[in-house]
Amino acid sequence: VQLQASGGGLVQAGESLKLSCAASKIGDSLGTMAWYRQAPGKQRELLANITAGGKTKYADSVKGRFTISRDNAKKTVYLEMNSLKPEDTAVYYCNADIWTFPRWYPYWGQGTQVTVSS
Repeated sequence: VQLQASGGGLVQAGESLKLSCAASKIGDSLGTMAWYRQAPGKQRELLANITAGGKTKYADSVKGRFTISRDNAKKTVYLEMNSLKPEDTAVYYCNADIWTFPRWYPYWGQGTQVTVSS
């Protein structure tokens, strides 16, 4: 199983970025996918998740600014981030539940850095 995240970078406050995370070597066993972030000195924070059927949930800190989506055919999850703020600066990680009999296992991508300058 591999999760490859991309799309991070350096932007100014108010700008947008779109992150992608593609899963590979998993067959047809992809479940809920999610995005987390971790800023220096802080705990990893769940930002949003999306079920295989497309149901979404968001943390209050990003609700209305970030949008999670997925393309099941491409086994890819996206995070569109608008109106970015300096406090959004962090390493962003994707996460996916993969079915391997007899249960779901969580897997993590390698992280992609997002830096928002003021």
